[in-house]
Parts: sequence; C-alpha cells; structure tokens
Amino acid sequence: MMKYLFLIILSSFALYSCKKKEKTLDPVPVIELVNVTPTNIAQFKDSILVTIKYKDNNGDIGDQSPDEYSLGVKDSRLSAADWYHVQPLAPLGHELKFNGTIQVKINTMFLLGNGKQELSTLSIKLKDRAGHWSNEINTPSITINDTL
Repeated sequence: MMKYLFLIILSSFALYSCKKKEKTLDPVPVIELVNVTPTNIAQFKDSILVTIKYKDNNGDIGDQSPDEYSLGVKDSRLSAADWYHVQPLAPLGHELKFNGTIQVKINTMFLLGNGKQELSTLSIKLKDRAGHWSNEINTPSITINDTL
C-alpha cells in the first residue's frame, strides 16, 4: 500500500513539474534591404530612396520625440553615420509582433576627392526604444558622378 501511495505522489509530482515552457520572442529588430534607387547619381543633385523591410517582436521601433534618432545610415567613405528620426511604428505601450517597410530619403551625396566619379555603399542599422540594435545591412554600390 505504501508503495502505491509513493508511486501516485511521484507521478503527480512528475505531471505538475512538466509545464509547457512559454516561447519568448527575440526582442531584437531585424531589417532587410528591399530596394535602393537610383544607384547612379549626380552629386548635389539626386537623392536616393532606400526601402527597408523590418520585423519586430515587441513593437518598440521608433520614438515620439523628434530629438531621438534611431536609424543610422553610414556612407562607406566616411567615419560617422548620419542619424534619422523614426516615428513609432506601433501604438506605444502595446507589445505587438509586427513587420512592415520604412523608406529613407538620402539627400544629395557628393564627391569627396578630386575625381569625376566615386563609389560608395551605405550601411544601415536600426535601434529600438529598449536599446536593441538590429542587424546591419549594406546597399549595393552607389556611383556618385560629377555630372550626369
């Protein structure tokens, strides 16, 4: 009898301890390059439109404050990135899994050297409100011309 009671208690303990673990989603945003146009520009004249696809598991991309810059775009010819403000992409205070696209207009680029043409790529990364950095993506080569 004692053996059966022990077996029942042990079985009960085993059943209750086998809880299903909740799957936690990665809070780090993920970005992917969709399009860059044009890739052949005249300096001081043409702008570039970069389209980025994003995925975020907790909805904290973007900030209400226009003084917060969360999208970094670095010209491969320069040492520092240019920073852009991204407005909230989901309602604040709600943890939502969502995805979509962001379009960034890169204003006129220019030649840094004395030549008639230079090549550059842009490296792009995104930071959410929790301080998580996305992966970094790179554009194809962009040709900057003295004149077209």
